[in-house]
Amino acid sequence: MAAVKDDVRQMSGTDRAAALLLALGEEITGTILLMMDDEEIKELSQAMARLGSISANVVERLFIDFANQIANTGSVVGSFESTERMLLKALPSDRVERIMEEIRGPAGRTMWDKLGNVNEQVLANYLKNEYPQTVAVVLSKIRPEHAARVLGALPDEFGVEVIMRMLRMEAVQKEVLDKVEYTLRSEFMSNLARTSRRDSHEMMAEIFNNLDRSAEGRFITALEERARESAERIKALMFTFEDLSRLDPTGIQTLLRGVDKNKLAIGLKGASEKLRDLFFSNMSERAAKLLREDMQSMGPVRLRDVDEAQALIVATAKDLAAKGEILMAENKGEDELVY
Repeated sequence: MAAVKDDVRQMSGTDRAAALLLALGEEITGTILLMMDDEEIKELSQAMARLGSISANVVERLFIDFANQIANTGSVVGSFESTERMLLKALPSDRVERIMEEIRGPAGRTMWDKLGNVNEQVLANYLKNEYPQTVAVVLSKIRPEHAARVLGALPDEFGVEVIMRMLRMEAVQKEVLDKVEYTLRSEFMSNLARTSRRDSHEMMAEIFNNLDRSAEGRFITALEERARESAERIKALMFTFEDLSRLDPTGIQTLLRGVDKNKLAIGLKGASEKLRDLFFSNMSERAAKLLREDMQSMGPVRLRDVDEAQALIVATAKDLAAKGEILMAENKGEDELVY
């Protein structure tokens, strides 16, 4: 029979955490475990399984210690810098560097989640220098829609080789998968974390997209006088309400289901005739008639209200695009849709 643990000082940090979770009960512990990764859950589960009996005094002491630590901490501010400092106190610097490079990289819980957030051209540029079999493994692990975009960005002959490997590929051995994952983490993701820096023009374009029309016009005009090239780049990156004309019919219909009809009526009051006709042509005859009547019955509408409605519709379109429910051309020219 396992001895009853009655001395907190003899317990490791993992054992203390395991005991606290057991004492909290299944419902609360289940919620906490959902916030942890697989390795953390595995470590705590092993500790719980071997813990044995814990005396009531020890459980009480654990809760008191925990409460005291929280009470003495005060407010906390999490940041990359504070996290790095804390890790350096417990881990070797080279390991901390790898960890920080990874968490600064694209978001995702696993390596394959992270790859799913990497631009397809960036990923393709890296993979085209790998063996076709390695690329086949990578493409088999990421989302099909993302894999398709990466495959399309590979050189044709190399892409065909990758396809042939994928067609003949059987179950991938864990050792092979681990090796591919390690290489991606140590070479590709760490380099990406070092070099990835958000383009300042993209950031400003997003900010300008959220300005009202008057402020946007003032700043663009002023910027054109002082830095015309930057102004032109920002304007090219901005997605305006009129750019919705580059959606295909399916995209317009999906957007129509996702926006408030009153906001749509206000937004279209300030739209070009071409864009209005595009929306009307993708609605039923009755719905288009009702929307026209709503717009007429409104009378004059404040420009500020039109700007707000249009910004809301554009934001909805961007959300739908991010979910893959509609296709939005990034720029005019080669990405325009042809019928």
